[in-house]
Amino acid sequence: MCRLAAYLGADLLLHRLLDEAPHSLIKQSWASEQLQGTRLNADGFGFGWYRQDGPAAVYTSTLPIWSDGNLAGLGHSLNSRLWLACVRSATPGQAVNQANTQPFTDGKHLFLHNGRIDDFNQGPRRDLHEHLSAAMASRIEGNSDSEYLFALVKQHLSAGLSPPDALQRTCQDIGSLPGKAAALLNMIMADGERLYACRHAVNGAQCPSLYYSNTHPHYPDAVVIASERFSLPEHWHEVKPHSLLIVNRRGEIDTLSI
Repeated sequence: MCRLAAYLGADLLLHRLLDEAPHSLIKQSWASEQLQGTRLNADGFGFGWYRQDGPAAVYTSTLPIWSDGNLAGLGHSLNSRLWLACVRSATPGQAVNQANTQPFTDGKHLFLHNGRIDDFNQGPRRDLHEHLSAAMASRIEGNSDSEYLFALVKQHLSAGLSPPDALQRTCQDIGSLPGKAAALLNMIMADGERLYACRHAVNGAQCPSLYYSNTHPHYPDAVVIASERFSLPEHWHEVKPHSLLIVNRRGEIDTLSI
């Protein structure tokens, strides 16, 4: 499980997303309020953004976010209109290493997953691998369920599906795997122009928490999505279970059912 955040709006310094709010992503790394099973997210962190007229970039670390000596300088110098960020609590059996640390990117898309596929290494990993082409499977570097999910999303994108359809199809694929493993499937993806965020779970699992704000005084004319609210509840809306948000550059939000 992880805590996620995403931002789309006017140019924003990274530190304002990570640590400016009272219950910021950094605070959630050591004092999470809605994480299932623990309060600590100390197994690494990462963030992604889009360079000016260029591909996506990511910075990841296996350190707890409060221990990275580079973060203060990066946070006060990196500036972007679109951010994805996470702090990680590793699922048992999925190593704490660079390859397993999100966000993931293929150069165009940024991807985050909050949740887990139960008993991933005891069956679902093999079953999911069989959904992937040999070329797509060969690009997987880690052993996390999150990276396998991104590989499946990318495969649907390469087949011509739109990002919302690719996320929806991925959720359907996980729900139909043999064994019917319970899975928590909150995912956020960006393509440089839009954010896509789904709150979903299958096979009896309860959807992890997810919220969005489009009226937050700290982030005017922007949309922020987060696993936990950064501040007062009146600034935030709960994303409905089994739904998908699409946010465009004008801050307009569409909602689809999964």
